[in-house]
Amino acid sequence: MWDMTCGVFTDRVSLSSVCLRCVGGEMAATSSLAPKIGPLGLSPKKVGDDIMKATGDWKGLKVTVKLIIQNRQARVEVVPSAASLVIKALKEPPRDRKKVKHIKHTGNLTLDQMLEIARTMRPRSQAKALSGTLKEVLGTAQSIGCTVEGQNPHDIIEGIDEGSVEVPEE
Repeated sequence: MWDMTCGVFTDRVSLSSVCLRCVGGEMAATSSLAPKIGPLGLSPKKVGDDIMKATGDWKGLKVTVKLIIQNRQARVEVVPSAASLVIKALKEPPRDRKKVKHIKHTGNLTLDQMLEIARTMRPRSQAKALSGTLKEVLGTAQSIGCTVEGQNPHDIIEGIDEGSVEVPEE
């Protein structure tokens, strides 16, 4: 049902959702939150605090946050991207985004870690099989600049295509 007062799509139990990108562990800007959640009758400051608590594990990384709003109560759900999952798997210390720019992520990950990330990303992937999702994640790792099993991620992608690298079925 379309609610004319606030201009969002809601169903009979007044359930709606809002997605936004924010930096993990930091207070979300109330100036960007207010136009999105103000018409729903929520306080931007309180929702910003909830987002900060929910994204504490993702400190310093940009993550997508889904706010599920039901009966004027906001529930925060973190929806991490492949890039943020790969950077988190590298276990780098959190950086100050205002001071440190253009960072190179030169760590090394195992193929098992990449498979775990691919399984996490599987519901949101457009690939038919897990091997396709793994290739998407390996492409992200290549763009970030890290290595997998001590070699370039593109070499592993070619190995998956040739059949020399075994990918388990789901």
